[in-house]
Amino acid sequence: MANPLKYTYPSPLAGFEDAPPLSDEKNEDGKSFVNPKREQLSEAYSRFTDPLDNGRRGGFDIHIYYFQSNKEQAQYARELWERIRREFPELRIYTFWDRPIGPHPVAMFEVNVFTPAQFGAFVAWLAVWRGPLSALIHPNTIPEDGVSSAESGYRDHSQRAIWMGERLPLDYSIFARSS
Repeated sequence: MANPLKYTYPSPLAGFEDAPPLSDEKNEDGKSFVNPKREQLSEAYSRFTDPLDNGRRGGFDIHIYYFQSNKEQAQYARELWERIRREFPELRIYTFWDRPIGPHPVAMFEVNVFTPAQFGAFVAWLAVWRGPLSALIHPNTIPEDGVSSAESGYRDHSQRAIWMGERLPLDYSIFARSS
């Protein structure tokens, strides 16, 4: 399994090393800063940043969890799954599981997004409509040279993960078995 102490982090300022200093000028609200103008929007609006997968796999998986023994949650999750399939037919929506599977500790279903626009639209929508359910949002990164798929998957599901609602403990041992 990947050792988080060995993770490296390139400088977030890569590509801006020679940029002029930022201004301390404030906007009309008196709180936020006036940012430097750019000729065009960041590429991150139209394409996931590397090393996220911009291909067939999709940039992010969203796992939506429910307690399978809780009838109200199971019903809500089933209705949410159906609504997502109707509201977002362009997304990839997987099986509605009625039991834990993989590293996931309770029943769930999964949704994949392929573009930053889909991510923004779906995650914002899910913030309102997820109700009592929790969601794990994790990137699908292309492993760096010398890093196994299992190590990359572990990091995607742990260090790079985003949670909505209650964070559930995942069974990371699946990543150790597949390295």
